[in-house]
Amino acid sequence: MGSWTDTEFFGPEGEDWRVPVSELEQRIESLSEALQDNNLPGVLIQHPVDLYYFSGGRQNATLFVPASGSKASKNAGGDGPILMVRRSLSRAIYEAGSDDSPFEIIPFPRMKALVEFLQQRGVEQAPALQYGVIPADFASRFSKTLAPLGNCSDATSIIHELREIKSQWEIQQMKFSAKIQAKMFEAIESTLTVGVSELELVAAAEEVSRREGFGGNIQMRRFPLQCDRGVVVSGRAGGVPSFFDSAVGGTGAHPLSGMGSGFNRVKENQPVLVDLVHVHRGYVVDKTRMFCVGKLSKIWYQRLEDMVEVSEVVVSSLGSGEDCSTAWEKGSHLAYQMGYEGNLMGMKPDQSKFLGHSVGLQLDESPVVAPDFDRCLPIGGTMAIEPKAVYGDGSIGIEDTWVRNSEGLECITNYRFSDWIVHG
Repeated sequence: MGSWTDTEFFGPEGEDWRVPVSELEQRIESLSEALQDNNLPGVLIQHPVDLYYFSGGRQNATLFVPASGSKASKNAGGDGPILMVRRSLSRAIYEAGSDDSPFEIIPFPRMKALVEFLQQRGVEQAPALQYGVIPADFASRFSKTLAPLGNCSDATSIIHELREIKSQWEIQQMKFSAKIQAKMFEAIESTLTVGVSELELVAAAEEVSRREGFGGNIQMRRFPLQCDRGVVVSGRAGGVPSFFDSAVGGTGAHPLSGMGSGFNRVKENQPVLVDLVHVHRGYVVDKTRMFCVGKLSKIWYQRLEDMVEVSEVVVSSLGSGEDCSTAWEKGSHLAYQMGYEGNLMGMKPDQSKFLGHSVGLQLDESPVVAPDFDRCLPIGGTMAIEPKAVYGDGSIGIEDTWVRNSEGLECITNYRFSDWIVHG
């Protein structure tokens, strides 16, 4: 282990924040079976988020998982999964459960020897890669190296679909994340006053989040999306579009950070939209509430009530087992009937065509409440539902994160701030 021991790695009050070995075992087993079902011999997992999901850490490594029933799998007498680590081997061992790790962990072999090494473990065909999420030059290097075993298929969608269904342990992390998130909104409330800047409000929430263990990164799936989780927009800033595929852009602090909060200052009787995420042990929850110093006009209140009604339609649709495209159709149709066709989820030509997005280890997971997503939110699936109305003088809307169970959708972010609007 070098000069450090596992005493350096703990959460608050000495908690062990590693992913339980039982979780890793179940995930790898599910992946092995999915590979078999899709006629893939195995996969090399190299994306950092997926490495964390299957191996318990995000070291510079490659995890080989063979298909169930293949010669390399344990149920066929093979050696099973193996984590090949470039750096840091000692951390990879610890994060995977040390002696209880469900797979072998070794230094990464020389690239020239990789094919021979895999063949010695019973690999007869080229394992799949994650073409959809790893850089092209990285994928090219591995596909050329593995060419003696054949062509490498793509396992990106298989892995993404497996991650859609959250375990009870994952849901527990998200519920805990929601409790911290509620404290962030409380910090916004206590800091809100006329003249305070959007960035000052974000800083108040950020201090809470950091103190409670936020690691500093919000993972996004789609390139080139990057997310500043502190989207606090006041007044006219709420109508400013950005590169980000969301209803509300915001000015950002500067052009390179061109979304979210900026130096705009809160004015009396203007809507302040607060859309914040918190990440606990990698797991994201997303929530929006409205704030105001003073009192909003009747028209803003009506817009808020309308967005609440749209949200309720989407929740009911997904909870009854209807597919995501149907939920979109029902929610957007209601909003259009209310007169929001040109203002739902942005203003033309910068409107976003969705009303909800799945969350987990990444903010933009699948499925999405959008056209052409003709499948339902699975039992155990999580969804941030966020209808918003955007105008030149501001934006307004709501958002909560939900999990689907056998009875419908359960809200996991409605801690404290059950009211849609909070007055400073």
